[in-house]
Amino acid sequence: MEIIHISAECYPIAKVGGLADVVGALPKYQNKVGKKTGVVMPYFNTKFTQNNSFKIDHRNTVSLGDLLYDFEVLILENDDLGYPLYLIKIPGLMDRENVYGYSDDTERFLAFQKAALNWIVQFHDKPEIIHCHDYHTGLIPFMMLYAHQYASLKDIPTILTIHNAQYQGQFSFDKLYYFPEYDLSNSGMLEWAQMINPLAAAVKCAWAVTTVSPSYLIELRSAANGLEWLLDNEKGKSIGILNGIDTEVWNPATDPMISKNFNKQNSLSGKKNNKMFLCDKFDLNPEKPLFAFIGRLVGEKGAELLPEIFDTILSNPELDANVLVLGSGDPGVEYSLNSIKEKHKGNYNAFIGYDETLSHIIYAGADFLVMPSRVEPCGLNQMYSLRYGTIPIVRSIGGLKDTITDISEEDGFGICHENTAVDEACIAIERACELYKDQPKFKKIRKQIMQIDHSWDKAANNYIELYNKLINK
Repeated sequence: MEIIHISAECYPIAKVGGLADVVGALPKYQNKVGKKTGVVMPYFNTKFTQNNSFKIDHRNTVSLGDLLYDFEVLILENDDLGYPLYLIKIPGLMDRENVYGYSDDTERFLAFQKAALNWIVQFHDKPEIIHCHDYHTGLIPFMMLYAHQYASLKDIPTILTIHNAQYQGQFSFDKLYYFPEYDLSNSGMLEWAQMINPLAAAVKCAWAVTTVSPSYLIELRSAANGLEWLLDNEKGKSIGILNGIDTEVWNPATDPMISKNFNKQNSLSGKKNNKMFLCDKFDLNPEKPLFAFIGRLVGEKGAELLPEIFDTILSNPELDANVLVLGSGDPGVEYSLNSIKEKHKGNYNAFIGYDETLSHIIYAGADFLVMPSRVEPCGLNQMYSLRYGTIPIVRSIGGLKDTITDISEEDGFGICHENTAVDEACIAIERACELYKDQPKFKKIRKQIMQIDHSWDKAANNYIELYNKLINK
């Protein structure tokens, strides 16, 4: 079976969020069980592309209306990733430092999708599955079904995985002339709310739709940024498959980024060493429980509540706690998180930005991870924290609901609250402080969570089972 994953992100080439981690791991685990799986993504001007060697596999042109762009398909020369990597380089459009955030993102990602199909359509042996990820690749299923120049691809099953339905890539029908020629009577497959909506088009046109957790699939039928009816209507071809994590990258016993490696047998000394590193670096008290937040400082993560949550906790004289934040996003949230540093000096610090190495050390050294998310389609952070013996404090939503069981329940190992609210998050952190005081129970849970298996093995096989069903149709 030959599978092609098409995505805007893939770790370690270019990463903005969890999409990159999924696309960087799932193909590797599918190859391990004997499938021929590769990744197609844009060429961005990142450290990875600057520091690695590529060979040219294909040259062609792609059009956006009257504009023609030359492009190349580059293949990574080494096989260190565990799967073939193909980068589509479109000079002037895709070869920039950032993945998103440009005024011409509509043009950039439409050109990328057309270029990918221009390359695939000339294959002698076509792939058996094309797996699209999020709206940036959402027009591919439509073009494969209806565009005349890609008619030879219409019988290849396509899958859309929704990593986050809040982002849909809508744009005006004024740009319809960018599309390859197709029968205009099929334009309704592109339309949602009088706009061209790539995510809606993919939900309509893909042979199957998956979400990154079972709970998220159910939640989307009532909260999908305007696509609720559509996703409910297409539930017959939809399935929720919980993401995994790459346990080769995220392994405290071998992780080269942390200050001391450890496993569940020597987690006490290993966690202590990494905690000391963090406390020394950020002027925190190693005797107190360390609460951490890692992630984008955006509304979906409940980030605007974090300054008040942490200020409330640290102002409570009955609680002894440290807080460390790693993240970037909303400038107002960044300012507020920085503004409480002086007030809680010695017990609080924040690193505004993104640092992959630091994130690994925080997972390894923190005692608790705080995730008061409003939306969490799957969540990988809580799985990383489990792997590193850091107890998650989560709002029960999406994948957090599917992966974390509250300590009040039998065999529970996390701390949960129902709503994204300051008072509920504070109560959850207070419960965590009580748990930390009960060191025998705390250490028992720490060892318990390090044994939970959230590897990609099961999820990869679930996807392969879905592929086989579609091929057999």
